[in-house]
Amino acid sequence: MTAIITASALLPALTGGNPPVLLDVRWQLSLARAAGAPPFDGRAEYAAGHLPGAFFVDLDRELAGAPGVGGRHPLPDLAEFGAAMRRAGVSAGRPVVVYDGGQGWAAARAWWLLRWTGHPDVRVLDGGLPSWRGELSTEVPLPAEGDFTPVPAAGGMLDADGAAALARTGVLLDARAGERYRGEVEPIDRVGGHIPGAVSAPTTENVGPDGRFLPAAELRDRFRALGVSEDTEVGVYCGSGVSGAHEVLALAVAGIPAALYVGSWSEWSSDPSRPVAVGADPR
Repeated sequence: MTAIITASALLPALTGGNPPVLLDVRWQLSLARAAGAPPFDGRAEYAAGHLPGAFFVDLDRELAGAPGVGGRHPLPDLAEFGAAMRRAGVSAGRPVVVYDGGQGWAAARAWWLLRWTGHPDVRVLDGGLPSWRGELSTEVPLPAEGDFTPVPAAGGMLDADGAAALARTGVLLDARAGERYRGEVEPIDRVGGHIPGAVSAPTTENVGPDGRFLPAAELRDRFRALGVSEDTEVGVYCGSGVSGAHEVLALAVAGIPAALYVGSWSEWSSDPSRPVAVGADPR
């Protein structure tokens, strides 16, 4: 099983014997609210047109808990997450395909959560909705209740202490833009910079101009240049555990397992006692 699927491969899968559940997770990191503008409304985008049969999933309410000491997008309550997935028709024996508006971050967050909690067959639509060439629908489906019960894995996730340790013993990748890593700008969190020892690896460099992932071989070369080898333990963080999930997905495409620090910089930087590095040097 691969972690992504193309639109051309999805179309026949939808008419096969065990068609995938489709989850629409359109979401955008938006600073518009601070400027007085209305935030991005994924549900409205979904209502205007979505893949036929797709069910809308709200990232902020169903794929994350309330913002707080654990960051802007901490783990959701797993019982509530499981209930949301079952309402969407997710079952353990049926594949799932997740998509968003094309950036891939929100879809990757859903992919990571489902995989981390035990779903065996989840893929992200490579390139998201813009890659789809079929018709769209405005009909809201009423899926049969699914049977998926989330059971978190023993590994695959980091807390703050684990991320700090991995930055010393393995490779901890910072998926944010380089200027945020270096501490030159910080539009959201208390302070700019990065976790000492983390390596800058903007997730935007994992995709081409069309938003689709680079070939697996190119991704492997990229991560190798960042210090990742076959026996390296790898972790990823970002601002709040969303774009970082996209980097974990890119690593999966390259055949490299990686853990996600869900709290990410929004949790790390909220504690003044934690060290902060600035500049291009990881240390």
